Amino acid sequence: MSCRLLLLSAASGLTLFAATQAGATEDDPNTVAEVTVTAAPYAVSLDSVATSVNVVGRDELDRAPAVGLGDILNGLPGLRSTFYGPGASRPVIRGLSGPRVLILQNGVGLVDASSLSPDHAVASEPGEASRIEVLRGPSTLAYGGSAIGGVVNVIDDRIPARPASDGPEGRIAAAVGSGDDSYSLSASLKAGAGPWVFAADAVKRESGDYSVPVNPVSDRLAAAEGVTPLADREVRNTDVSMLAYGAGVSWIGDDGYVGVSAKRTETQYGVPYEQIVIVGPPPAEGPVYIDLKQTRLDARGESGVSLGLFDRARFSVGYADYEHAEIEVATGAVGTRFLSKGTEGRVELVQAERNGWQGAVGVQGLVRSFEAIGDEAFIPPTDIDEIGVFVLQRLDRDAWGVEGGLRLDRRGLDAGLTGRPTSDAATAYGLDWSTTAASQDFTNVSASAAVFWRPAADWFVGFSVSRNGRAPTEFELFADGPHAGTASYEVGDPTLESEKVTSYEVTLRWTGSGRAELHLFTARYDGFIQELPTGLLAEDDGTISLTGELPVFRYSQTDATFTGIEFEASHDLWRDGGRSLSVEGVFDTVRGKTGLGTPARIPSWSATARLVWKGERTDGQIELRQIGDQDRVAAFELPTDGYTMVNVQAGFKPFEDRDVTLFVEGRNLGDVEAREHTSFLKDIAPLPGRTIRAGLSWAF
Repeated sequence: MSCRLLLLSAASGLTLFAATQAGATEDDPNTVAEVTVTAAPYAVSLDSVATSVNVVGRDELDRAPAVGLGDILNGLPGLRSTFYGPGASRPVIRGLSGPRVLILQNGVGLVDASSLSPDHAVASEPGEASRIEVLRGPSTLAYGGSAIGGVVNVIDDRIPARPASDGPEGRIAAAVGSGDDSYSLSASLKAGAGPWVFAADAVKRESGDYSVPVNPVSDRLAAAEGVTPLADREVRNTDVSMLAYGAGVSWIGDDGYVGVSAKRTETQYGVPYEQIVIVGPPPAEGPVYIDLKQTRLDARGESGVSLGLFDRARFSVGYADYEHAEIEVATGAVGTRFLSKGTEGRVELVQAERNGWQGAVGVQGLVRSFEAIGDEAFIPPTDIDEIGVFVLQRLDRDAWGVEGGLRLDRRGLDAGLTGRPTSDAATAYGLDWSTTAASQDFTNVSASAAVFWRPAADWFVGFSVSRNGRAPTEFELFADGPHAGTASYEVGDPTLESEKVTSYEVTLRWTGSGRAELHLFTARYDGFIQELPTGLLAEDDGTISLTGELPVFRYSQTDATFTGIEFEASHDLWRDGGRSLSVEGVFDTVRGKTGLGTPARIPSWSATARLVWKGERTDGQIELRQIGDQDRVAAFELPTDGYTMVNVQAGFKPFEDRDVTLFVEGRNLGDVEAREHTSFLKDIAPLPGRTIRAGLSWAF
């Protein structure tokens, strides 16, 4: 079914593209400088978005460490990482993660298993991206309930949207690093022949166990559990080997394009474990590593059209076949396999701009099958289908403006509950899978509205409000089993209802000789879904026991409120032509509370200051990053100490006529102990110690 949907969507896009080329116009009224392509189908300047958007460009990505997506974005306003060692990390946005943060590849979902567990890696490599856009707040409405906390869109050039400007063009980047004996290589190439444009890219990175300045096991955890940490200064079983490669082809006309691509991702990475002196018999299971593979096919295109109000059409569809296996390091035995296969696509019609009025309508659909096989199959096989329709409108009168959106979503889940046994842990809460409804449907209506005005030159003020709904996921509804990634026995609740949130945000932006941006936000949840400890202990098979190794957690619903501040600013201290010396600052904080106590893994405040030099052939920066203590914790959490980290970076362009950059970077130069409170592993796997990296990038 997924393959048929992919082929039908691609064929529809090709037909639409071919039918509209005869009436195509050469000028594109939607083209403006520095726009966000994720916040809306129509072009909106980054200086004019009513909520919070950040963009990470290709030059920044070329110099970024070879790490996962969450770690790449860690440090942007309001963003942290789930850091599960170097192999797996997802973004935490305004204190929210997992199924509330939607990760996209060119506007459609990844169809992986990364939202299921913090030890599951994202099946999209930052090194293959040309641009990453991050949305927060009401601007996420166009992507449905899974974007209730935020959207991260990884954009690549595998399907070219523009011709190669003057012969073949591409990029090459390479880097090596200390502390984990790492290296990374990436390359991309685009070349054309008439209207046909071909593209190919590849990314390779490897690293070993990484060094830390202290025992990986924290003093707090050692005291709480009464254990003795090993005298280690590296986090064992954290090696990573990743390879991703792909190719695509597009047909580019005067007013649009259509293309297809294929990509393969293969990643093997170790999962950190508690490095302590073992008293008594060793544990039955030792360290594990994860072997992840995904094959992905995409089709995408856009063209001018003449359909009443609409003058542009876009479509994007992706099919993915994902698998990862959790394998014991010592024996090679496969413990659990996770399989996810499906197709997601969206079609958008964009209105012709009329006197500042822009708009779009769209439809998005998903069909997906998920299955877990083996020791950790705590979720039954589940088929998932989603359909959503939306409309977005914006009126910008220069001095003031308004915008709004409306979306209707339906999500259906069909779980394989026939013959599924009910554990003692589930029975203790009145569950019986033999009598539970295997098919569940959820319908949600979401809406957003914003007003904005420009009271003076270079000033922008906005106020936005939204009401969004998120359907429960398959693991929130149907979990019943041990989950090594969270070190708990998880029990779902098939009676959960959709999670609803009302969000308010105030935006203040100044773009004069420098730039400053402030966001004040609050999000009030009705039916917030969270995992809470029950006080019971269970064996791996769910048997309740006073000596059980796994605490039993159950999904529950309550009210919740998240409130916070994000601020970023930059100012030139000195400028002369192409040379400048500037200062930059970032601050963010978020506080969460629920009717059942403080939610788990809420990040503490952070503040970052940078001194940045930019010359005609040199650049550099010194960064001081302060993370506060976090002692407002859930009942089952330990507090986390803050830290101060110093990072430096310098770059040099040796040639005047070639875009070649040599760079060197030092991170955590003070070699301080740094633990990320948002990580499940914060007390056994701190962030890396002092690391030096050097590399080069070449664009041609």
